[in-house]
Amino acid sequence: MTRRAGSADLPLHGGRVPAWLGQRMTQLGVIITEAIVHHYGRDEFLRRLSHPFWFQSFGAVMGMDWHSSGVTTSVVGALKRGLTPRAGELGIHVCGGRGKQSRQTPDELIAAGARVGFDATALAAASRLIAKVDSAAVQDGFDLYLHSFIVTDDGRWAVVQQGMNGDLRQARRYHWLSEGLTSFVDDPHAAIDGETGGAIVNLADRRAAASRDAQLDLLRTTSPDRIAADAMALEPPREAPAKPSDQMTLPHLVLPAHHEVRAGDVIARRLQGAIAAAAERGPEDFADVLATPGVGARTVRALALVAEVVHGAPCRFSDPARFSFAHGGKDRHPFPVPTLVYDETIRVLKTAVSNAKLGRDDRLEALARLDRESRRLETVVDGPSFDAALQDERDMSHSYGGRSTFGWEPQPAGGSSASSGGMSNRRGAGPE
Repeated sequence: MTRRAGSADLPLHGGRVPAWLGQRMTQLGVIITEAIVHHYGRDEFLRRLSHPFWFQSFGAVMGMDWHSSGVTTSVVGALKRGLTPRAGELGIHVCGGRGKQSRQTPDELIAAGARVGFDATALAAASRLIAKVDSAAVQDGFDLYLHSFIVTDDGRWAVVQQGMNGDLRQARRYHWLSEGLTSFVDDPHAAIDGETGGAIVNLADRRAAASRDAQLDLLRTTSPDRIAADAMALEPPREAPAKPSDQMTLPHLVLPAHHEVRAGDVIARRLQGAIAAAAERGPEDFADVLATPGVGARTVRALALVAEVVHGAPCRFSDPARFSFAHGGKDRHPFPVPTLVYDETIRVLKTAVSNAKLGRDDRLEALARLDRESRRLETVVDGPSFDAALQDERDMSHSYGGRSTFGWEPQPAGGSSASSGGMSNRRGAGPE
């Protein structure tokens, strides 16, 4: 049966992802996808995409704003840019996107189906129907503006789409998964993300079956004028509040409006476990990374969080803000993107995946050990505190190639050679 994974409150943000970050997000998104497919298969990757908490954490580990509605747009865009050239190898096709790209989804499905042989006509019809369900059958005040259909060569799929409510400055993300889907109108969603705003009209709830049948009978047997007159007669007085409907309650992830990452947004022991595991496993498993002056040890800390995105169980993603401690955020929250660390993360993962394709799984297995060690140590480790970890990142931001939408991070006044890390000459070496 289909899984309802919960909901989340997504503040609606504008703006664009800068090119220097977007290119890195594309590279990291592809490598993480490859690692998941290598370990667990394509079906598991689709399951991850249909899990709202994992999806938000995936975006946060990429350096996108940890709580923003823009995570949806940027992650979908990065995956489409990165996976499309690899579709023949990985067997994963990302169709649709934001705005006018969403309307191209059926044509893109038809083209992909012609190449690999799945029933593209049926999938294109499903794409249109899914959009109709979340825009018409679920009347929750959010207008769809993004629709992405991710399908594998064997015809299994996941859908991620998002709507906005401009008046409330909020967004809602809807997740679908083909696995176990038996009906498009009886509880079809894998999850719906968005703020709980009271009663909504949800004709896709299985408990609304009698209502749907009654509406069809009404349309078959009654004239439009009579329907309109009866509806007006049933309209309650304006001063009388509408009776709330019986809505299914789901686990609800609250992503607050504040931009900064606060201690309450992170499960501290999990962050401490990742930091401790990087210190303990790094010298043994990542010796060549640690040989890079000023960056290696910090990169292993990023890899610990990336490893959790690859291997973590669903319950591990209840605090997406924690994953922003891998590569920061484009708006300097929790700290500027450490571009040198980000590039090292990409390099290590790319090497690991390339070796795994040749049958040498030692580096990918090292990542798995790093994840296991993080979970073990979080039950016993003490410190550093959230505030100390955050301050350390900000103090070292210049030496890590810190960058944000506001520009490069300057060297601290009176900064020592330890602050610069001897690496300021490598600024700008990454993609722009």
